[in-house]
Amino acid sequence: MMKITDAIKHICMMIGILTLFIFPQNLSAQRDLAFHEVASTVMMNSLQSQPEKSFLRRLYTQLFFVPVWMKESEPSAATVALFRHIKNDDTLNKHGRLYQDTLRLEGKVEDVYRYHGKLVEKVDLEFKISQLYKAYTDYAYLGSINWGAFQARISNLIVNGVSTEWILHRPEVDPIAMVEKAAFGGDLGKALEEAIPRKYHYRELQKKVAEYRKIKENGGWGQVHLNATLKPGNRVAGVDSLRERLKVTKDYIPCEESNEDLVYDSCLQDAVKHFQVRNGLKDDAEVGPMTLAVLNKSVDDRIETMLLNLDRIKWLNDPQSKRHIIINIPDFMLYFEEDGKLIQKIKTIVGTPKNPTPIFSNTVRTIVLNPQWNVPKSIIQKEMIPKLLRNPNAMSRQRIEVFNGWGKDAVKINPASVNWSKYRYSKHMPYRFAQTAGTHNALGKLKFLFPNKFSVYMHDTPTKHLFHKSKRAFSHGCIRLQEPRELLKTFSTFNDNIDFEKSQDILKGRKKAYLALQNRVPVDVIYLTSWVDYDGKLQFRNDIYHYDEMQLKSFRKW
Repeated sequence: MMKITDAIKHICMMIGILTLFIFPQNLSAQRDLAFHEVASTVMMNSLQSQPEKSFLRRLYTQLFFVPVWMKESEPSAATVALFRHIKNDDTLNKHGRLYQDTLRLEGKVEDVYRYHGKLVEKVDLEFKISQLYKAYTDYAYLGSINWGAFQARISNLIVNGVSTEWILHRPEVDPIAMVEKAAFGGDLGKALEEAIPRKYHYRELQKKVAEYRKIKENGGWGQVHLNATLKPGNRVAGVDSLRERLKVTKDYIPCEESNEDLVYDSCLQDAVKHFQVRNGLKDDAEVGPMTLAVLNKSVDDRIETMLLNLDRIKWLNDPQSKRHIIINIPDFMLYFEEDGKLIQKIKTIVGTPKNPTPIFSNTVRTIVLNPQWNVPKSIIQKEMIPKLLRNPNAMSRQRIEVFNGWGKDAVKINPASVNWSKYRYSKHMPYRFAQTAGTHNALGKLKFLFPNKFSVYMHDTPTKHLFHKSKRAFSHGCIRLQEPRELLKTFSTFNDNIDFEKSQDILKGRKKAYLALQNRVPVDVIYLTSWVDYDGKLQFRNDIYHYDEMQLKSFRKW
């Protein structure tokens, strides 16, 4: 049954249509109205054979079969706006089917009016432009990733003992509503522009795609040829190809210290460091195998990666809140935004490829001081029990206590009194393993909770030395923070109930304390291997979980 609001809207639209018929302002308008009346009948009859859920049937039923794109003597303003918008979309492959279909349809529209085409030809073009519109809005707002195929692929990883998820947030774009407004006088070009995402610097990444398409048109970049690791001060023939490669992507900017010969001078070293930072590599100015491999990725590879990440951004959560925490898994970084501006960034450690951190969204609600670590069942069975079977006292070394239940009244027991082989593969684990609070604890001295079904949270860690590595995928799925106390300090600036100095005193001991946040903060755990940072620089990262590879296997070509 039609909702009351929909019925009112349709009645108002019908009144608008009738008004146009009753009060035509000029001869051209009269002709258009006559054309619409006849065309509507033809369209209605033509679409009877279409499935009820097809786009054309749904669109024109919503529009009372009024033509959107074609008028009696010229195309509508919506048609002109659609063609212009598609041709101006620099992310589109100009040699691809969607762009070429646009050019062909634009030519046919011109021809049908130049040669006074018949009604049936105009109705045919009306439908074809609607199909083009559907294809373009799918491309622009939903993207090219086959999410169903991808979800099936990561589900299949469970066979190999890997379990993760990628929680999706469908884009809130209604193509039919946009064209409906255009049909009755709205500006379709403006609507198409406003529907482009703004989150996660989406539009800035679009511009970088356009820049790289121009680089491709100009021949891309040549390969860098080096026979060994290039170190500062070396003089080898490959230096010249390295300099030319970095000029193309504007990593290299000539300076007074360089005479641009075959010496690997300080000017070129700065360019290499700049490139290494943009690509998540160790910025040591040495061009070894890893840096060389990234330098020699083709411009086509880079464009493909950017397009893939544009499509990921479309399906990410957009909290639209004053404050926002973003954890980008391949970047191994946490970013804290306030009013869209970066106020803090912290190095992170994320899950290994065998224990990947899931992609999801939630809200930081509680901070725990001096947490105790209750070991998850999966870790007990995979790691703890094998150690106990070899050595009944193995847990004491890690200051892990074993209890005979998970409740508050559970009693601590001697691990040597249990036959652990019975529980190695059991679905039920009646024993709780808990690591005592302190600097030795796997969670360190601080834990930030954002409740979720994955039991993933942010926490401190005793393994501080791992933050010196450029690639930091070492956890069981949780997010370890290099500077958790600095994050606590940030939370204290907008939560009056958190006294940072008092919290510091509590952290000197081992007594657990819970700090409930008055002002909670959305947190989004994301997976971007290409994006534009807060300084406007294009970034690339290694595909640590092979998600790029999986998604590109069924990436739609336009």
